[in-house]
This record gives sequence, structure tokens and C-alpha cells, in this order.
Amino acid sequence: MVFTIGSMREMRQHRTVVQRAAKVAALPGVWSSARRRTHTAVCGKVAEYTGLCGWAVVPGARAARGGAACSCGEPRCKEPGAHPLDPAAEVPAGAGPELAAQVWDRMPGASVLLPAGRSFDVIDVAEAPGRRALVRLERMGLHLGPVLLTPAGRAQFFVAPGAAAELPHLLYRMGWDDARLDLRCLGPGDHVTAPPSDFGGLGPVRWLREPRLDSMPQLPEARLLLGTLAYVAHRARACA
Repeated sequence: MVFTIGSMREMRQHRTVVQRAAKVAALPGVWSSARRRTHTAVCGKVAEYTGLCGWAVVPGARAARGGAACSCGEPRCKEPGAHPLDPAAEVPAGAGPELAAQVWDRMPGASVLLPAGRSFDVIDVAEAPGRRALVRLERMGLHLGPVLLTPAGRAQFFVAPGAAAELPHLLYRMGWDDARLDLRCLGPGDHVTAPPSDFGGLGPVRWLREPRLDSMPQLPEARLLLGTLAYVAHRARACA
């Protein structure tokens, strides 16, 4: 049998993926989590994100409880359990459960990551101010998108893509550019962990405001939320 350079490269890539998957499966808590959330349920959730929400999904690394020992095998990993395992294994927007099952069969126990900067960007604030901001925004009757809560104490508001690039200019126009706000925006190159996955071994991520068909895919522009988010973030800092 003759092996070309291309086929040998593919074999090495496949072997790397399998090795990473084995590390994921060997982490403490992975199989107990699998008993709670079956393989079928995870694939169904992935298909919901890709099919109904129009988001791409990437299988991500896992971390042992406590936020250490990333399954990527890098001792100095900068994002333990919160980065893609294999970006090439992405399940694209519009894909069904069959493709999701194929990908998660190769990488059992992988977390569910959503790449920002395409269908959405994310405004990330501390959880307590984020909760207060959500109440204010809903009372104002604004069109809102999904909101995630992470076990690291962060609230993540989904907004229309492009917000990350516009954030400095928007904060300047609103007079918040020098306020040292605990607020940032995730865009191209960033990922968020989605339910039913854990975030960095710290615990499960959950929806504070679940994705709704009436808000997809027309997410709100960042400028409509930013004033309220900046205000509550500023108040939280002032009262700390």
C-alpha cells in the first residue's frame, strides 16, 4: 500500500484527535456527566444550536473539577477546558443531528463551544450587574437576544456581530471610555461555552435568557444595550 504525504498528514491529524478524545474521556467526572446528559441529548442540543439558532458549534476541551488539567494536554494551557479541541471538527450552522453525532462520536465528552464573531458577538459583564441590566432592558421593552450565565460569575449578552470592533467607539460616544468598567466584548476568534457543558471545570453553564425563535437570527445591536450595561457595571464598581 502506498501512502502519500497528504494521507499521512490526515492519519496524524486523526490520531491526534483520538488521543485528545481519550484524554477527555479519562478526566474525572466526564463519565458521570455522560450518565446525566446522554450522548443523544448533547447531540440534540448541538443540532438545536446549528439548526434552529443558526450557530456553528465546535467541540471543546474539558477540565477536571477545580479548573485544572485541561484535556488538551498542555500543562500551561491558558484556557483550561474552554477552548476548541479541533477547530476543523466544527459543526456548521444548519447541520443536523447526524453530523453532530459523528463529531461527538470521535470526541466523546467534548464540551459545546459557540464561536463568536459570526452570527453573534457577546457583551460580557459580572453576573449581578448583568441580572439587574436584564430586568431594566426587559422593562424598557427592548428586543433582546439570549443571555448566558457562567459558573465564573459572568453574564454574557448575545448581540449582533460587529460589536467587538465597535465597542471602544461606542463607549467613547456614550462617555464611558475612561470609566474602568468590568465589561468586555467577545468577537472573532473567541468562543463561549454553551449548555449543557461545564465551563473550565468550574460547573455548568446555563441560560439566564434562553434562545427564542422570535429573536433569532435578528439579535439586538450592541448600542441599544450598552448604555444600560455600562451604567449598572459602573454602579456595581462604585458600590463595591
